[in-house]
Amino acid sequence: MRIVLLAGGLGTRLREETEFRPKPMVPVGGKPILWHIMKTFAFHGHQDFIVCTGYRGDYIRQYFHEFEAMNSDFTVKIGSKVSSKTHGILEESGWEVTVADTGAETMTGGRVFRVRDYVGKETFMCTYGDGLADVNISDLLKFHKSHGKLATVTAVRPVSRFGVLEMDESGAVQSFQEKPQSDGWINAGYFVFEPKVFDYLGPNSILEREPMANLAKDGQLVAYKHDGFFQPMDTYREMSMLNEMWDANNAPWKVWK
Repeated sequence: MRIVLLAGGLGTRLREETEFRPKPMVPVGGKPILWHIMKTFAFHGHQDFIVCTGYRGDYIRQYFHEFEAMNSDFTVKIGSKVSSKTHGILEESGWEVTVADTGAETMTGGRVFRVRDYVGKETFMCTYGDGLADVNISDLLKFHKSHGKLATVTAVRPVSRFGVLEMDESGAVQSFQEKPQSDGWINAGYFVFEPKVFDYLGPNSILEREPMANLAKDGQLVAYKHDGFFQPMDTYREMSMLNEMWDANNAPWKVWK
């Protein structure tokens, strides 16, 4: 099954890291966050990726074009026309990665729409290139197939940015919760789509607006509730937190242990 990865945004809230590279290439534990997301899918047997690039897409193109040489020992004979020889077998051997330039200013729905020829006429998955989760991809796919609709979105309950106080009328604090989990659900990506979803998309569409709204209105959108780990990397603080978790060997998204 093909996995569409949205990796073309500007990442303006992480400007310290994204001035010269796209956010999906910002490292967590020395590897781009995009690599971590791909490892999750590969662990569940899905290794056919379509990377939708935009801002600084050249960085992503070079990374995958030179992936084997940059991650392996290699031998090169200077002056020879024969290409270099790499040594050993990479864990990523067998991955098929299509890097597609979907435009610097293109919105999320437009990026998916522009790779429809690469996707073909089969069920496919799609997610953002900046959010880590321990979603069980196999269970997600089973859920999608069970309801027979065109689209599944993975829903999570976010953690509040602030501590929550419960007080009586006098102001006495009855309980205090530091950054509790919200009762509401939000879009975490990790979509599963049937090919007819392209009927809801266009070159300028924003996936999270009209396409999702129209799928819901037509009864074609179902949420897969994920109660496990999910963390986007939108800010420098979140980037630091993910790196600290990795360094402490406490990375819940590392399902490929």
